[in-house]
Amino acid sequence: MARIVPFRGVVYSPSKIQDLADVTTPPYDVISPEEQTAFYNQHPHNIIRLILGKTFETDTAADNRYTRSAAFFNDWLTEGVLVQDTKPAIYLTSTEFSIRSRSFTRWGMIAQVALEPFDKGIVLPHEKTFSHVKSERLELMKSCHANFSPIFSLYSDPAQTILNLLRQSSSGQTPDMALTDTTGYKHRLWRILDPAIHRKISEDMAHTSLFIADGHHRYETALNYRKWIADNTPGFTPDHPANFIMMYLCAMEDPGLVILPTHRILKPGKAQKADTLIDAASAFCDIQKIAVDPAFGTPTGGRSWEALLDVNSPGTRIGIVLRNHSEACCLTPKPGVMQRLFGSEMTETMLELDVTVLTRLLLMELLGLDSEQLDKEGVITYSSRIETALEAVRSGNGEAAFILNPTRIDQVKRIAESGETMPRKSTYFHPKVITGQVINRLI
Repeated sequence: MARIVPFRGVVYSPSKIQDLADVTTPPYDVISPEEQTAFYNQHPHNIIRLILGKTFETDTAADNRYTRSAAFFNDWLTEGVLVQDTKPAIYLTSTEFSIRSRSFTRWGMIAQVALEPFDKGIVLPHEKTFSHVKSERLELMKSCHANFSPIFSLYSDPAQTILNLLRQSSSGQTPDMALTDTTGYKHRLWRILDPAIHRKISEDMAHTSLFIADGHHRYETALNYRKWIADNTPGFTPDHPANFIMMYLCAMEDPGLVILPTHRILKPGKAQKADTLIDAASAFCDIQKIAVDPAFGTPTGGRSWEALLDVNSPGTRIGIVLRNHSEACCLTPKPGVMQRLFGSEMTETMLELDVTVLTRLLLMELLGLDSEQLDKEGVITYSSRIETALEAVRSGNGEAAFILNPTRIDQVKRIAESGETMPRKSTYFHPKVITGQVINRLI
């Protein structure tokens, strides 16, 4: 089903860049304005100039963040700062990281994957996207003709056959790239050059579907880019580079695959019924009142939000912290409520998701927000850190914080296989795949 092929990646030249940590970043969509400036200042060849260029009031159609990204990219190729590998490779990577004193290593491979429309069931999404983000990414691709960041996708391989093959082929080899990023996470990469290994992986992967974990916007943009290229390229063929996209592929069964929750922050003045939300929710949910520290929004008595929500317990639990309220609460839908209200709209798998209860029942049904409003990033903002969500409420930058449990990987798989899509930002696969290890040219 999925077509996986090696490619000649574009990489930073080790003779020009001594420390890859100076020039790599997370994906563009998790970089704050402050971090963008810091990456700009970190190194003149930092990839931030390609993925998230600065904007100016004087920008025009001929001189803007996208045309400047293209100019940087072409200059760096000409100067030898970026070089293209001479042989096709599949790139094996490892990422070592820690969360709350627990250590993990996530393994993956970077390869080209043939683009497929979602309705063919070969590459499957699991969540909705923001419309304007796709238009921005399309302009960047039109200008630069490259994938700067790989799509993060998942496949099922319970026996870890593919990963074991890759690790055996790189056993005893010094990594071709190694760096420790600004968060202290360690990244390593090996080029797998053996054509026999390439063929074996392609054959094995041809029998599986791919589930997009992170990068839905960029994948949909790549489909639009391919159409744009095809419409403007006489003799466009199936082998044209625009028919492929760079992906980071990780097995669902990898012990290092971690999903963090994505908490929601309702911006001030975006919902008129916020102050009465708890009273309105009482008709549909059991409500546990929680005393919180007014300075921080954290539960009193030494308890934590994680313990109160208790990810290992069955059912949905959503924490809510409202601005200027001395009590927070934990909501649990009453038995049968979601089925009665929304059973005709979605499957049982969708109804059991915490993000579905939040989006469909609390945000839309009770707060009155519609799909158009939820498509605007200025109405709801997101954070994987509870502290950030609570600080937004405490500081007045948020009307309410909604604290969630993480979506489970089995839920992601079932939703994707059923052809449904979760609400936006339903998952946060951690850590993000680093940007700047490998680039894929599309010309």
